[in-house]
Formats: sequence, C-alpha cells, structure tokens
Amino acid sequence: MQPENALGHNSGALWYALYTKHQHEKSSVRVLDSKGFETLLPLYASTHRWKDRAKVVSLPLFPCYVFVKTDLARRVDMLSTPGVHSVVTTGGAPAPIPLDEIEAIRRTVDCGASVEPHPMLTCGEEVRVVAGSLAGITGKLVRKKNANRLVVAIEMLGKAAAVEIDLCNVKPAN
Repeated sequence: MQPENALGHNSGALWYALYTKHQHEKSSVRVLDSKGFETLLPLYASTHRWKDRAKVVSLPLFPCYVFVKTDLARRVDMLSTPGVHSVVTTGGAPAPIPLDEIEAIRRTVDCGASVEPHPMLTCGEEVRVVAGSLAGITGKLVRKKNANRLVVAIEMLGKAAAVEIDLCNVKPAN
C-alpha cells in the first residue's frame, strides 16, 4: 500500500483514462468523486442553437473519456461505476497518462481562453483544408522552421509545393 499525502490521495497513484458510455462522462465523474477518486473531466463551452433559443452548454473536451488518478488497487470499485466501460490499455495493460500531459490539459482548460476539441494531426499526415482561401485542397502536413505547411504534389512529376497553413484550418483527410 502506498502512503497517502496531506490531501488523502495516494502518492503512488498515476493518471489513467477511463472509457465511458456516450454522454455519461459527468455522471461517472460525480460517482467517482463520491467514491474518493481524484478525477479530471476537462470541459469546454459550446453554444447549441435550436429554433426558439440558444444555450451555452459545457461539453467534454474528450467525449467518452474521463481521467482518474489511482494506483489501480481500487480497480473494481472504479470499473463498477455506472457509465464506466473500461480503463484505456496498451498491450492489454492499463496505460498511465504522463503527468505533464494531464497538467497541460488542466492548464489549457483553466487559462480562461476559448478551448475546443481539435483532431490530432501529425506531420506527414494527409489533411484537407476546411476553411480559408485553400478550402477543399488536400495535401500532407509538414513542419519547417517552426511553421506548419501544407504540401501539395503532382505525384506523376515527382514535384511538390508547400504553403504555410494554420492548423485550425485543417482536418485529417480520411
């Protein structure tokens, strides 16, 4: 058993992602909190419009996922929480999330700036431009001198051109 810190949290605990039922993130976190787990559910504000009104709602930044700090000794207690499907695993074993990634998400949400979900993009990935003067163009995402660029190619000629692009204007092409 790991020693507890002044807040009563297990100091040997790591952060894990739990996969939840669709739209059960908030209720799962409430129950996990009541069971004494340290949780994180990053939310963002989104305006939903209906015919007769508009309302700002808080939605999960990562739909169907909540984060829990635990040493996994209470795994059954955690997994028996209504709405929780499973712990996210890698190679069949629970995969801890690095503390720096958890802190980056926490600070991003707490900074007061507008936050919203964004698709994960990696260099070399095929992307489609969804906004701006290049909307509709597909190319590869690359980085050069701290700038993101969209590379468009004429494959048959083995030639390509690159243009700087703002990541908020691109999405994965698939």
